Amino acid sequence: MTSPAKPRPIIGGNWKMNTDHTSSLALAQAVAKTSSTVADKADVAIFPPFPYLLQISQALCAAGSKVMLGAQDLYIAEKGAFTGEISAAMLKDCGVRTVLVGHSERRHIIHEGDDLIAAKLDTALAAGLQVVLCVGETLHQREAGETDHITELQIERGLKHVKTEQLSHVVIAYEPVWAIGTGKTASPDDAQNAHNAIRAVVASMFDKPSAANLRIQYGGSVTAANAASIMSQPDVNGALVGGASLKPEDFAAIVNAAAAN
Repeated sequence: MTSPAKPRPIIGGNWKMNTDHTSSLALAQAVAKTSSTVADKADVAIFPPFPYLLQISQALCAAGSKVMLGAQDLYIAEKGAFTGEISAAMLKDCGVRTVLVGHSERRHIIHEGDDLIAAKLDTALAAGLQVVLCVGETLHQREAGETDHITELQIERGLKHVKTEQLSHVVIAYEPVWAIGTGKTASPDDAQNAHNAIRAVVASMFDKPSAANLRIQYGGSVTAANAASIMSQPDVNGALVGGASLKPEDFAAIVNAAAAN
């Protein structure tokens, strides 16, 4: 199923475990400046490391920027003896408006399961945060022809408690694991086919209008060179960007490509 009208695109910059106090602030300020000209055509979010959230929030506010501040993860409890974790309330206190859940590095390196990911998604929605649910298959799963099956399971399990009226606060990021940080990327047709299948799963879980309005990002070695061709596909509504988000000029080019689509 293909959406007849594309939803507003959204570009996310996932900085992962990169930058320091000085470089994170400079990067955020650069993104705010370069994104200001397309604020009416595309949403932009950045996901810095936890230690720099507050200073970046203050900088974005001072600049009057519409760039959304995001967090790379959260925990399901409000507070308590959970060493090393961070709550939704803490994130909001730092100015965070959106959060990633289920990123492949959390699934495959930290070994987070579908139940925990679903609980994190529910926690974020209950706190009033936008949530980016990341899904995607490994190279082994892709070669076995399981791409659609894997993404379907991850979506069904991740959204199992979500109500239709909450879906507008959810973004899905399709990130083929084999393409993250490898320099490999899905072809525009591969991305479109996966996104089309994801939209069909959401339509079966909720309804066709909600699925049509759902924003589905592509993530996996997105660059300034390939962004336009990927985002020109009818079911691709933006990108979740890793390495290129650390380079202001490259990230700006990706944001501009989204605005042009």
